[in-house]
Amino acid sequence: MELPLVVGVDGSELALRAVDWATDEAALRGLPLRVVYASLWERYEGEALAEGSRGSAERTMAESVLRAAAERAGRRDPAVRVATEMVPDDAVGTLLRKAMDATAVVLGSRGRGGITEMLLGSVSLTVAARAHCPVVVLRGSHDNRARDGRHRRVVLGVGDPAHGPAAVRFAFEEAAGRGVALEAVRAWRCPAHESPDHATSAGEPARGHERRAAEILDTALGDFAGGHPGVEVRRRTVEGTARKVLLDASESADLLVVGVRRHDGHGHVGLQLGRVAHAALHHASCPVAVVPLRA
Repeated sequence: MELPLVVGVDGSELALRAVDWATDEAALRGLPLRVVYASLWERYEGEALAEGSRGSAERTMAESVLRAAAERAGRRDPAVRVATEMVPDDAVGTLLRKAMDATAVVLGSRGRGGITEMLLGSVSLTVAARAHCPVVVLRGSHDNRARDGRHRRVVLGVGDPAHGPAAVRFAFEEAAGRGVALEAVRAWRCPAHESPDHATSAGEPARGHERRAAEILDTALGDFAGGHPGVEVRRRTVEGTARKVLLDASESADLLVVGVRRHDGHGHVGLQLGRVAHAALHHASCPVAVVPLRA
């Protein structure tokens, strides 16, 4: 079954940028695009008020937001099939339900209530932490393009291969669809106590850690490279913390892909993502795709 690409909108400029990106992505993958607007005004205001002037105004605004988003997507690529949906519920709950039957969910980094584009909004953070499909959050001063990106590069942060290939598969599909290179990155560190001079870049201990990082890269990529012969694959091991290494890599990437394990029942939403994904969503210089992995 062909699952749509879902984009959440709220009338903000960042949401409209997400529509641009999602339209390009839908065109690349040959998918329908579903534009979703969620609002609790009917529930909070009650039926009587919902039928009055305030309710009419809220509904008119919602319809206007959806119409503007659909028209923008149509101008972006008339071949993309676009459907709109207004849901009388909270944004997080709505998007998590839509994610159950979606190829991916695309969101701006903040909504209308955001103070600054550089901070991640609670809706984007919560959906990225809990959704059952990949979630793409637009970060940084990007060019709103999933096609013909400026850097011609998708970066994949490679984690533990034992957690499954979902993020690797997603990254290869993105690189293949865009016709760009895939850079697979694995960070490594040598504990200071393993080096006699406390210099992580010196001696056999450091070489051993770097060698293991290269082996993890090879294991994670597995047969995917052979299955995508048109994708140029660049393997890179970098000394440093995964957070810093991937944030640095995002400065010259069109998309950063990271995998996350879901920790159901964890008390803090952000920590469900893990430190690396959490840092990427808050500080990356390009859009970030968070792909759920097997726990």
